[in-house]
Amino acid sequence: MPENSLFNEIRIGEQLITGGQPSAEQLRALAAAGCRTVINLAPATSQGALPDEGELVHALGMAYHHIPVAWDRPSPADFQTFDAVMQALPPGPALLHCMANYRVTAFYGLHAMKHLGWSADQADALMAPIWQGELYPAWRDFIAGMREGLAGEG
Repeated sequence: MPENSLFNEIRIGEQLITGGQPSAEQLRALAAAGCRTVINLAPATSQGALPDEGELVHALGMAYHHIPVAWDRPSPADFQTFDAVMQALPPGPALLHCMANYRVTAFYGLHAMKHLGWSADQADALMAPIWQGELYPAWRDFIAGMREGLAGEG
């Protein structure tokens, strides 16, 4: 994967990059480096969103999944959609992004707890460099509620 870092970029293994909103040039570099899938959790109306991102990603030969998660209202349905997309990811490198990697680190941490055996501490460690100790009330409550639900599934 290219070295042209995204805002708040975090790499999870060799196949997964999380980060903030990529530029068109960064998407081109990702495609050239073999990225196969882009998952965007930011609403298209977000300030700084790339116009027609889905069209560009498809034109570059990558799969595109847009799951617009409202910043002030993350929902279990949003997570379920994200989780289903993650479970169906084809082999190959993928980019998970939103505007600043807040939504993505929260959702990926929950996904990893559900499917990869991560502890809450591991999920918190993924979020820590991005969230900087600040948990916004809607997200604090959402994450706590989702973790309770995941614990109940076990």
